[in-house]
Amino acid sequence: MQVSSIHFKRSVTEKLNDEKLQNALSRLQTRFVEGRAAVIGEIADFEETRTAAAAIRDRVLMNLDQWLLHFEQQAIARGTLVHWAESDADVNRIVTEIATLHNVRRVAKSKSMVSEECGLNEALEGAGIEVVETDLGEYILQLAHEAPSHIVAPVVHKNKEDIADLFAEKHQLPRKTGIPELCREAREILRPAFLAADMGISGANFLIAETGSALIVTNEGNGRLVTTLPRVHVAITGIEKVVPTLEDVTTLLRLLPRSATGQSITNYVSMLTGTKGAADHDGPEHFHIILVDNGRSSLLGGEMQSMLRCIRCGACMNHCPVYQNIGGHAYGWVYPGPMGSILTPTLVGLENAPDLPNASTLCGACGVVCPVKIPLPDLLRQLREKQMALGLKSWQEKSALKLWGWMARRPAVYAMVTQIIVRILHFAGGKGRMLHHLPGASGWTTGRDMPAPQGKTFRELYLKRKLS
Repeated sequence: MQVSSIHFKRSVTEKLNDEKLQNALSRLQTRFVEGRAAVIGEIADFEETRTAAAAIRDRVLMNLDQWLLHFEQQAIARGTLVHWAESDADVNRIVTEIATLHNVRRVAKSKSMVSEECGLNEALEGAGIEVVETDLGEYILQLAHEAPSHIVAPVVHKNKEDIADLFAEKHQLPRKTGIPELCREAREILRPAFLAADMGISGANFLIAETGSALIVTNEGNGRLVTTLPRVHVAITGIEKVVPTLEDVTTLLRLLPRSATGQSITNYVSMLTGTKGAADHDGPEHFHIILVDNGRSSLLGGEMQSMLRCIRCGACMNHCPVYQNIGGHAYGWVYPGPMGSILTPTLVGLENAPDLPNASTLCGACGVVCPVKIPLPDLLRQLREKQMALGLKSWQEKSALKLWGWMARRPAVYAMVTQIIVRILHFAGGKGRMLHHLPGASGWTTGRDMPAPQGKTFRELYLKRKLS
């Protein structure tokens, strides 16, 4: 997927003026935010569970190389072939080589954000291999030639009418309007794809070092079909997804679905271990797991390491006021929201996504809801500091900060200037005491009105109260 984060500001303007998108995004509040709030109360020791989950993730990251090697050893012992991919190009090459080795012509895919990150579909199609996305949301996006706008609900930006029109156009069938009818139509189209696929491709929510297993959680049966029906299964996931034991993964599974979709547990939890045995009724004859770095190891030992705790639940974006208003496509890469505002600049270069660290109000909601306690606001601030150190801020912003810094070191000057500004803004507020337009700050007032100051600074009010 091509990185277009450099155009973030322009994209934001387009998304804010997209009425259809704004209506679609309003569903986030009831579907995910309220859903999460309703189910976290089921865990009596919720905060303690979050702390334990963060500790599990940190324990892995402190010795990631050892846990990965242990996982590889256990996976190989159960018939799995483990591949190491340093870059997205390596992922595409390895999967294409596996497909060539097994004479694969048709691939059925379950949802995988890492494969989106690597542009795998395009690479396989370029090699003459047919690829069908079988997650309903991803299938809709494949038909529409669009990228996901959310890591859990990739088609959250579309409404039922959009999908009805798309199905009628692409399937050449009578237009349906009911959700059950649309889902049935998709099932009837996709069912032959499962049966005809030579290879199934999935992601992995977790890798379990103790057993050499890959674990996926889904709400659709496509995940099970993709990983059991084709004779070849390839699971692609980041190196940070390894978890030491089955007991550890159960702790994380208490948090993941509740944080992601407001469910106590997803419809399907599938643990994939090795190849099909002689007594097994289903499963792949060949099982490959690709461990993807693609910049992740560069975070180890640095100030961004805690970002590798992420279990891709999407809670941070569901609760983020910025994401709630602009959706995922404005961020310009695979990962949107607060987690994307950190991962994208970190993985593709801060110079290629200079606006993303600033795509946050720093309200702190993302850090509060993160199930593994990633200090997202702190990481965003650190990226902003790095921007300043690298000279990636505009001259206007740097000049304004220098001027503010100069005044802040001179209390008398600061007091005089703020007194003048507060009185001007008080006058500009008029009878309604609201500021509708600020010269030089149209970005703040184009979409909102702000209360005008009362005409006195805090210092003046404090001194008056102190002397009275």
